[in-house]
Amino acid sequence: MSVVVRAPEAADEAAWRQLWAGYNDFYNADVPEEVTAHTWRRVLDPASPVFGLLAEESGRLVGMALCVHHEGTWSLTGVCYLEDLYVDPAARGGGVGRAILDHLVAYCRAKGWTDLYWHTRDTNATARRLYDSYVAVDDHVRYRMELD
Repeated sequence: MSVVVRAPEAADEAAWRQLWAGYNDFYNADVPEEVTAHTWRRVLDPASPVFGLLAEESGRLVGMALCVHHEGTWSLTGVCYLEDLYVDPAARGGGVGRAILDHLVAYCRAKGWTDLYWHTRDTNATARRLYDSYVAVDDHVRYRMELD
């Protein structure tokens, strides 16, 4: 079956929320409803630097990505951070993740952005196999400080 990657629409909220919940379950994250609702509003807001992609197969949403466009300090053009990528477990192995990434790469190139970057857990072997087929892992180490 063919995977169609497209921008989210308001009518996609319920299906997106199911994918979002699966993503957060995978990472054992407890995202408050207020944050989820705000994220969805930003995804739909053309003025927001946050944007989303949805993967649809046979009329059913089976994958999603959330990205942030931002300026960079090492270039004159934009940079894209792929913050979240999730594929429904029932659709994994069918090219959904690759379709989302291919679409995102083409989108970034069309925008003239210089970089696309993302990260995942070092133990996420399934995602890493996909990511390694695009680019080699770099030597950066991530530090994260949660501020209350």
